[in-house]
Amino acid sequence: MRVVGLISGGKDSIWNLHYCRHFGHELACVANLAPPEGIDELDSYMYQTVASDLISAIAEALGVPLVRRVIAGAPKAIGSQAYSPQDGDEVEDLTLLLQEVLEAHPDVQAVSCGAILSNYQRLRVENVCGRLGLKVFAFMWMQEQPAL
Repeated sequence: MRVVGLISGGKDSIWNLHYCRHFGHELACVANLAPPEGIDELDSYMYQTVASDLISAIAEALGVPLVRRVIAGAPKAIGSQAYSPQDGDEVEDLTLLLQEVLEAHPDVQAVSCGAILSNYQRLRVENVCGRLGLKVFAFMWMQEQPAL
């Protein structure tokens, strides 16, 4: 299956790509939501932005195209585990990013996600992917930390 890897610059998103390849999936491209210009770390419940300056180099090292978008939304309904699309929510930036991925790579069928413990993140990624007809590969979900 052709996969887009959501990467943050952190180890978890990269490690999940390893699992994707191990299980026979093909990496079509990587995608990233970046902080606005001049901001290194964003107060986000969804996205790690600290290592965003490394994203281009990671894509180059993996030998795949990079699809990138700036985060425009902000966290909303953070007290809820359920998610419904909301204008201005940072989660909808992921929807727009994955729509761009599908336009550029229409053969992508799944999204690699490095979520391990955050139900907040996992449920929102699943919601977005479900609306776009994509599967979610979060192979590290709920694995014991020492095993990783």
